[in-house]
Amino acid sequence: MSKAHDGLARWHAYMEGGADPAVLAELLAEDAVFHSPVVHTPQAGKPVVMAYLVAASHVLGNDSFRYVRELVDGEEAMLEFITELDGIAINGVDIIRWNSEGKISDFKVMVRPLKAINKIWEMMAAQLASAKG
Repeated sequence: MSKAHDGLARWHAYMEGGADPAVLAELLAEDAVFHSPVVHTPQAGKPVVMAYLVAASHVLGNDSFRYVRELVDGEEAMLEFITELDGIAINGVDIIRWNSEGKISDFKVMVRPLKAINKIWEMMAAQLASAKG
């Protein structure tokens, strides 16, 4: 099994298992990079990536969240998701790359439409602020 397929199985187990931060910590490389749909600079380092992904799991990980398509190529995967926030239908993709140890080294999120991006920005900002709290 490729690192991507193994990593993808572990990612799905994390998502389906309640998005436990301890499990996420095991999935991420120390030098992981996160690319936000609303922050223009890449966010580098495991602690920063953890903060964004934990906040995203609180914001997006509701009962309507589900992956609807997967494309896997070598050590990378693209997972299309749908969810709903405050009556706004959200469609997005997670683009994930695994390193040679099978840890997530790069995680990019892209979201549409604009109304969805604005809602996510608002909710993520609040979640990140309360986490720093």
